[in-house]
Amino acid sequence: MGYFSASRHAWCCFLFLLPLILLYEGGVIYYSRTDSPILRNGADAWIRWGLETVGVHQFLAAPALLLAFLFLWTLRHWESRPQHPFSTVFGMTLESLIYSYGLWSISRNYSLILDKFGIHIPAAFPLPQEVSSQVITYIGAGIYEEVLFRFILFAGLVFLFRFAFIPSLLAIPISGIISSLLFAGAHHLGPFGEPFQAYVFSFRVTAGLYFCLVFWLRGFGIAVGTHAAYDLFVGIDWHS
Repeated sequence: MGYFSASRHAWCCFLFLLPLILLYEGGVIYYSRTDSPILRNGADAWIRWGLETVGVHQFLAAPALLLAFLFLWTLRHWESRPQHPFSTVFGMTLESLIYSYGLWSISRNYSLILDKFGIHIPAAFPLPQEVSSQVITYIGAGIYEEVLFRFILFAGLVFLFRFAFIPSLLAIPISGIISSLLFAGAHHLGPFGEPFQAYVFSFRVTAGLYFCLVFWLRGFGIAVGTHAAYDLFVGIDWHS
């Protein structure tokens, strides 16, 4: 099995995501016991709310279900698992950093890109928060926003459209656009939602399409790594 196939295999995704999930959940527990409380990522909170509506109230239910799903997925494909998973995970890390740098470069030049298409939107971003207390949240966004908006919503829409006999050539881009619009809009919902700004919304739609492309071509694990690393790049850039 070559690297590009191995990096999409359930076993490598499980090994790649396990330390990220443990770091995020451990960080949330740690910060909740100090004088610097940290808010859970919004997608994480929504997933937990969904679980609570069906009677699942355990604190670690969301990460446990995600890891259990990945592990069962691994067992189903155990015979075809890569023989050198840790070298594959190392490659997935490098690949995630490369893709996240690509999106970060787009974000740095987004105004110029819009100008090329004759689109003029005043540039504005929300004020950054203290990065030292937000690193864990960035990792959580990479995990749970990819679970919700790419793994469940985007892939689910593609499946439904294909089930309705819509060809993949249409099903994939339509699903990407719908899920990306919802991804961007979700950042403005709830008590901690940001005020609507057209520039920020349009960039997040672009970022959502970027993550959909990474997810579809390179798999769930690398999509999570790309998202988490991008958020970290932005957080560091804001404070440099």
